Amino acid sequence: MDAELEFAIHPNTTGKQLYDQVVKTVGLREVWFFGLQYTDSKGYVTWLKYNKKVTQQDVKKENPLQFKFRARFFPEDVSEELIQEITQKLFFMQVKEAILNDENYCPPETAVLLASYAVQAKYGDFNKDIHKPGYLASDRLLPQRVLEQHKLTKEQWEDRIQTWHEEHRSLLREDAMMEYLKIAQDLEMYGVNYFEIKNKKGTELWLGVDALGLNVYEHGDKLSPKIGFPWSEIRNISFSDKKFVIKPIDKKAPDFVFYAPRLRINKRILALCMGNHELYMKRRKPDTIEVQQMKAQAREEKHHKQMERAQLENEKKKREHAEKEKERIEREKDELIERLRQIEEQTQRAQKELEEQTRRALELEQERRRAKEEAERLEKERQAAEEAKAALAQQAADQMKTQEQLAAELAEFTAKIALLEEAKRKKEEDASEWQHKALAAQEDLEKTREELKMAIMSPAAPEHDEEDETDVEASAELLSDGVTSHRSEEERITEAQKNDRVKKQLQVRTTDSDTEWACVSKFGLISAAAQTFVFCTQALSSELAEARDDTKNTQNDVLHAENVRAGRDKYKTLRQIRQGNTKQRIDEFESM
Repeated sequence: MDAELEFAIHPNTTGKQLYDQVVKTVGLREVWFFGLQYTDSKGYVTWLKYNKKVTQQDVKKENPLQFKFRARFFPEDVSEELIQEITQKLFFMQVKEAILNDENYCPPETAVLLASYAVQAKYGDFNKDIHKPGYLASDRLLPQRVLEQHKLTKEQWEDRIQTWHEEHRSLLREDAMMEYLKIAQDLEMYGVNYFEIKNKKGTELWLGVDALGLNVYEHGDKLSPKIGFPWSEIRNISFSDKKFVIKPIDKKAPDFVFYAPRLRINKRILALCMGNHELYMKRRKPDTIEVQQMKAQAREEKHHKQMERAQLENEKKKREHAEKEKERIEREKDELIERLRQIEEQTQRAQKELEEQTRRALELEQERRRAKEEAERLEKERQAAEEAKAALAQQAADQMKTQEQLAAELAEFTAKIALLEEAKRKKEEDASEWQHKALAAQEDLEKTREELKMAIMSPAAPEHDEEDETDVEASAELLSDGVTSHRSEEERITEAQKNDRVKKQLQVRTTDSDTEWACVSKFGLISAAAQTFVFCTQALSSELAEARDDTKNTQNDVLHAENVRAGRDKYKTLRQIRQGNTKQRIDEFESM
């Protein structure tokens, strides 16, 4: 949108014809807000007049002629009046530029919040895989005044803005621009055209012309008007040279008279008053058929986008679910593979133990057999000895050896028999011991086989002409026919008061750490980028106050702080400066 368009014009081309070409090219239907701005030959910024030929107007002679497409009149409520997305985007860009250039004063904490909406409008939802540290380095997001007043690095500012960016997840880009405008329209200088004027006493003052009426400011304070006149109180406006006269509807009230430094200033004031009054009254009448159709089309388009967004979000959730399911299956697969590996290792260990126990069992069996054979041999030897004993006894009896020889032989055989019986007993004990060991080995072998079988079978776990100095007089009747609710704007409150989410966001808190942030909203505590922990923090305004260099405060900073302490805001001030009847307020203006 921030682009240059080039058009071919003829000597007879009027301002209206050129304007129509522009709005048709950009697809704009809400044409009443905008105009073509240019710098004249004297260096003054002025607006292209639609009823005059372009070439007859005092446009600075350049080739090609340079114009800026700008909003000339501002809505009272952006959310109610800006219908087309292109209109919203044009206002967003112009208001953002005015804030960044410090043409509209914006306090630091609000500037940070607005910056986050601008980031959401540009980048969409925050994505940690795409929006790496430094992704805002090339973006101009905060007024230079705010940057110079705080001892914070670019990285620290980015951290704060990123935190808000994360908070705006799922907010459409056009909705982010609208949220930006809804907050910006509550700024005191939003949509105000300031003109230097003097009252009859010669006091230097500012006249503010905006969508709601005329306000008078002291010369050193553009934030807080002292007297206000809504458009519904004014019936006629006129000027004669440098004198400007406003006639109130209240005929008991005197004329509201002030003086401008130059005739061209009064021409600009008259044109702005006429345009703003017309829109002010138009808002308080039923919508025209064209506006109704535009609103219906906008609702339909928004609904269609919401449906598309919902479908996209649904597909996104499905994809995320599928990815999570894939990760879960991969994880379970890895776990099963690991479990199988562990089972294989257990099986191999059990197999080795089984083989070792089988080997030991065989060895024990062989030992048992050898012990048995030895016992049988000893038994045979004992029997042979018994037989020899009997034979000797018989022989003794038969041969009648001498008593001593027989006794000696008998003793010898008896001792030998005792030794053989003792050896036999030991062998039998050894055989019994080996037999028990073989049985135990057999039982261990059976247990090992059973454990191996269980391990293998076990399942895995689940998971207007200003340069014409000859025309020194002009007037306009400001009609208000058919309007019933004139001053509904006095019932308004700021976005922060009526929108609980914004109100809480302006109370965001942060720790002393430069990177530990959390957002507080109606959704609760919002996690940091990784969404793995939540931080407890102090109020953002308090944190910025700690990093603030008060020696760099501007006059507007001081005035804003004073308004905050007094509990004043744009609409409370509006109600206050309109108190009393018209005559009282005009008398107050004359006494300034």
